[in-house]
Amino acid sequence: MNNLLPTLLDWLQQVGYPVLWGTVFVAAAGLPLPTVLLLLAAGAFASLGEFNLALLLLMALSASVGGDNLGYWIGRLWGTKALNWLERPHRHLRQRPLISPRIMERSRKEFAQHGGWAVFLSRFLISALGGVINLLAGADLYSYRRFLILDVLGETLGVGIPLILGYAFGASWEAVGDVLGAFSSLILALLLFFALSIYLIRVIHHMRASQKATQEKKSALVEPIVTSQIAPDRKRSGNLPP
Repeated sequence: MNNLLPTLLDWLQQVGYPVLWGTVFVAAAGLPLPTVLLLLAAGAFASLGEFNLALLLLMALSASVGGDNLGYWIGRLWGTKALNWLERPHRHLRQRPLISPRIMERSRKEFAQHGGWAVFLSRFLISALGGVINLLAGADLYSYRRFLILDVLGETLGVGIPLILGYAFGASWEAVGDVLGAFSSLILALLLFFALSIYLIRVIHHMRASQKATQEKKSALVEPIVTSQIAPDRKRSGNLPP
C-alpha cells in the first residue's frame, strides 16, 4: 500500500483537503491505506505553510470518525444478521448451528466488558485492527454511545499524533513514519503473542478440568462396585465360628 503514497501525496498537494478527508474516511471504513504516512506528510506541509494545521486536524478527525461509524453500522446491520445465521440450526449439519449460541453469548459479554479498550486503542496504537474492531463492535451490538465517545477520543490521538509529529519534524517526516510503523508492528506482535498465550492457557486449563472430571466420574463408578464386593466378604467372615 505504500506504493500508493506518492500518488496520494501528489493529489494532496494538487487538490488539498478533500483528498485528505476522502483517504482518511475510506481507510477508517476498512480499506488499508497509508493514512499515518499521509498525515505525517500533511503535517510537514503545514510546517511549510501549505496547509493550516488546525484545519487539517478537524478534517482528519471528522473523516476518521465518519469512516469508523460507517464500519460500525455495517457490522450492526449486516454483521448481526450473519451472526444470527451462524447460530441457527442447519439441515446439512443435522439441525446443529455452525457456532454455538453459548459461544456467541459469551463473546458478546466479553466484548461488552473489554471492547471499550479495543475500540480506544485501535484508533491510534494498533490502527491496523481498527476496521475489524468497528465491524465487531456493531455485530456484537456494543453500545453506540460508548463506541462514539471512545472513537472520538481515540481518533483525536490517532490523527493528532502524526499531524503534530509531521509538523514538528518537517522534512524528516519519513523517518518518523518508519519509527511509528515499527512501533505499531511491535505492539501488534506483542498483542498477538499475549492473545495466543492466554488461549493456550485456557485450553490447558480446560483439558486438566476435563481430565479431573473424568477421573472423579470413574472413581464414583468404581466405589459402589468395590463396596458391594467387600460387603459379602464381611458377611461370610461374620458367619464363621470362632
